[in-house]
Amino acid sequence: QVQLVESGGGLVQAGGSLRLSCAASGRAFNNYAMGWFRQAPGKEREFVATIGRSGGTYYTNSVRGRFTISRDNAKNTVYLQMNMLKSDDTGLYYCAATARDGYFTRPTSYDYWGQGTQVTVSS
Repeated sequence: QVQLVESGGGLVQAGGSLRLSCAASGRAFNNYAMGWFRQAPGKEREFVATIGRSGGTYYTNSVRGRFTISRDNAKNTVYLQMNMLKSDDTGLYYCAATARDGYFTRPTSYDYWGQGTQVTVSS
């Protein structure tokens, strides 16, 4: 079992930055691939970024070059640094974990989810 708790969301102006954190409890955090997803009101949950066990990363096209996902296995934490934020980035951001090895973009590929942290970008 893995419990995930997100933090770092808030209200920011367009062009600004935020850093999200996801703290994981449980054992063997380094054995999990991690992902960030977001969900805007009235829309489906969408993939943002993922980081594999070895640290390789993959991003959705709309955030590539602006967002950076990273992990600190010693702290059992995964981060999402978000720069040059746009109003379209507004949503509830979720952290997710899977024991599978690889890069996964579908929500159904993940076994554990946090409760989410709200990001609101004002234009």
